[in-house]
Amino acid sequence: MPLRVTVEARPGGSNIVVRPSGSIDANTYQVLGVEVEAVLNKSPNLIIFDLERVDYVSSAGIGVVLAAEKVMKKVGGKALLVNLKPHIRKVFDIVQALPSQQLFNNTKDLDEYLAEMQRQVREGPPV
Repeated sequence: MPLRVTVEARPGGSNIVVRPSGSIDANTYQVLGVEVEAVLNKSPNLIIFDLERVDYVSSAGIGVVLAAEKVMKKVGGKALLVNLKPHIRKVFDIVQALPSQQLFNNTKDLDEYLAEMQRQVREGPPV
C-alpha cells in the first residue's frame, strides 16, 4: 500500500500533526522522511505523529520517528505518537524506541497530557 502523509498545524502553530496513512516500510519511509524534514524546518515545539491510519511499520519507519525525536529533543521540543494500533504499539514497545510517556492510545489522552504540561509551565509542578 502506498504511503500518504498529511501535515496539519494545530492552533498556535507551534504544534504540528503528521498523519501517515498506509505502510511505512523500506519502500515508503522516505515519503515520511521528506515530510518530517519539512516540518522540522518550521521549528515546531511539538510534533505529533498520528498513526491511526498506519497498517505496518518497519525499522526504517521507526528510524524516521527516532530521528525526528532526536532533533526535537536537541531544541527542547518533543515528538509524541498517538492512535497506535496494538500491533504498531507492540513494535515500538519491542524496540523500546521511545519512552512510554511519548506514546498515547488516543487524542483525548494526548490532549490531557498536553494540558497538564501547560499547567505545570504556568503554575509549576505539583508539590
